[in-house]
Amino acid sequence: MSAFSLKNKPNPRLLIVCAAATSVGLAMAVISLAKALLLVGGVIVLGSAWLRKDAAGALPRWLWTPPAVLLALAGLGLTLFWTAAPMGEALVALAKHGKLLVIPLLICLIHTRREAVLALACFAGAQLFTVLSSWMLILEWPVPWASAGSALVDHSVFTSHLDQPIMMSVFAALCWQLRGLVPGRHSLYLVGAVILLTLGNVLFFMEGRTGHVAAIGLLSLALIWEFPRRYKFAAVAVPFVVVLVLLAGSPHLRERLSLIVTEVNLYEQTANVDTSSSQRLNFWRRSLQSIEERPLTGHGVGSWNLEYNRLEGGKGRSGTDVVRNPHQEYLLWGVEAGIGGLLLFCGVLLALLRDALRLPTQEHRAALSVLAAMALSCLFNSSLFDATIGDFFCVAMGLTLALGLRSTARHDG
Repeated sequence: MSAFSLKNKPNPRLLIVCAAATSVGLAMAVISLAKALLLVGGVIVLGSAWLRKDAAGALPRWLWTPPAVLLALAGLGLTLFWTAAPMGEALVALAKHGKLLVIPLLICLIHTRREAVLALACFAGAQLFTVLSSWMLILEWPVPWASAGSALVDHSVFTSHLDQPIMMSVFAALCWQLRGLVPGRHSLYLVGAVILLTLGNVLFFMEGRTGHVAAIGLLSLALIWEFPRRYKFAAVAVPFVVVLVLLAGSPHLRERLSLIVTEVNLYEQTANVDTSSSQRLNFWRRSLQSIEERPLTGHGVGSWNLEYNRLEGGKGRSGTDVVRNPHQEYLLWGVEAGIGGLLLFCGVLLALLRDALRLPTQEHRAALSVLAAMALSCLFNSSLFDATIGDFFCVAMGLTLALGLRSTARHDG
């Protein structure tokens, strides 16, 4: 089914999906509008289908992701009864966590493989637009649509230097894993050119070190999957070889990664919290202290900033009053909902892993690439809680899972 029926009437369901897929490559205002449309419109569409007893978007019973997401959000919602945060801030924080609902919503709203491919084409088009715009910034060409405040400094187009390289690394991985979807005799050359442009941007020009780690991880994973079965034992050396090659070829990457060592050593020796790495380490230390105080219940959704400033006693870097997360997703859930919250979040990741592994090879590798980048980036940022990149991950995860589910004969229409 295309976005338009035989009578040229728009298909609202597919238009909502394509709008969400396109938005995560653009400005935050566009993402917010598309996400609101997806959540409100998606609920209306699914509610109407339920009233009509239309099973077109029915999901297989073996799928674990939807119940895992609902259970995790219900667990966070329960902490509203004891949260230390003002209720307004707590509800805002819960809404930010609520973007996880985008994953099951997209799976339900995409009914066929053709629809999934169309949505992924919209997603890829917007991501490619961002990559090309970033190259224009590197070449010092005018980019009037760039909305990032530091666009002229770090070549980020719509978001920060932290988020853009991670998103671009995932885009490059999806281009490779889903290269079979690109039509034409020269499709492989086209895909290769896009990947080179994207990874070249990340590894040689972008500042975000988590993006560098994500690029290295996803590149290693792709190479491991391409190894012949009889040489699988040698695949363990792939990440190390990739790191050595990239460090040898990219002075920019060497400088950015060596800076981590310098900043960490400075923190250990002087407890200085004025650098990016040392600030993260301090956030994490205070988060662990907070979890230790209330390991069973946590301090409630939206409470991290209050807990950090209480434990820090005003000694942290200026501006921490506006930092709403510890730059680490796992610890955020632990502070807000205790050890149970951490387990709920890990349960969502495990459900995504289990469901991805049941998909056809091409699709499960694509979904696992998104999941690997998500799990990795959550070690260094609150990637799902944050705006823009959290929406990006949820949309990318929903689209790849939907493609795999609708690629099997029993689900394709």
